[in-house]
Amino acid sequence: MTAESAVTTCYRHPRVESHVRCTRCDRYICPSCMREASVGHQCVGCVKEGARTVRQARTVFGGRISAVPLVTYVLIGLNVLAYLAELARSSVVDRFGMLGAGLRDTDGAHYLWQYPYGSMHAEGLVGGEWERLLTSAFLHMPPDDGIGVLHLVMNMASLWTVGRVVEAQLGRVRYLALYLLSALGGSVLVLLAAPDTLTIGASGAIFGLGAAYYVMGRRLGYDMRSVNQHMGGLLLWLVLSAWVTSWEAHLGGLLAGGAVTLAYAYAPRDGRRTLVQTGACVALLALLLVLALVKVSDLTGGAGV
Repeated sequence: MTAESAVTTCYRHPRVESHVRCTRCDRYICPSCMREASVGHQCVGCVKEGARTVRQARTVFGGRISAVPLVTYVLIGLNVLAYLAELARSSVVDRFGMLGAGLRDTDGAHYLWQYPYGSMHAEGLVGGEWERLLTSAFLHMPPDDGIGVLHLVMNMASLWTVGRVVEAQLGRVRYLALYLLSALGGSVLVLLAAPDTLTIGASGAIFGLGAAYYVMGRRLGYDMRSVNQHMGGLLLWLVLSAWVTSWEAHLGGLLAGGAVTLAYAYAPRDGRRTLVQTGACVALLALLLVLALVKVSDLTGGAGV
């Protein structure tokens, strides 16, 4: 054997002389391909393969552990972008706010559902605008209406404060499902209790996160004094909102968020956990949609539309 043939090279970098073998695959690796292991060194490929077989850590609720509250950041960004759209075009609120039943004439003027409608066009869910159930949760009061931009600021501050904690425990997918179902729950209760009232705001979803924080606190054994204070503040705002914003959206979001988180928190901690949690979310979604369909059918049938 010649000296030249005895030279060993890295399997990933054939031009680099190597004398160290990967402890898993036994191939030669150069210093740039070495990854320190419990015994010796492993190559990049074996490290990646090993990472795929290692079971990732999960929270008590089954979510993947993540240090970055990405979904909370995205939700805040979407709310801010929607508000900028409102400032650019005020008609965004009328078109995408939550409205069960309303009327619009040929000039675009809006009227209550009880108004003698004649040849007017139905708008809202009775007009087939079902996207309002969710789009309304990303809109807030314009600067010249009600509490103005403070509506957005208060909701986003709450989302930032509570959302990061809830997302860290639930994981991104479960957290997003909770947020959207809470928003939907708020819209559906608005439809049931005040179908001809235009409502906007992320408050329903925020109240859902608040309910989730309370349920999580009890499940994880938090200091219940601070948790109860948080819940007391939510309930106080629920009462005050009857004069300021929409108590229906707040209560609907609170109930939906609480129901979802109870399923998350007390699902069996075995292979059935994800199935039970998913089933609970699907069941709640189906219930909310059925309630909405029945109410809209009742409105359209009673008005002869």
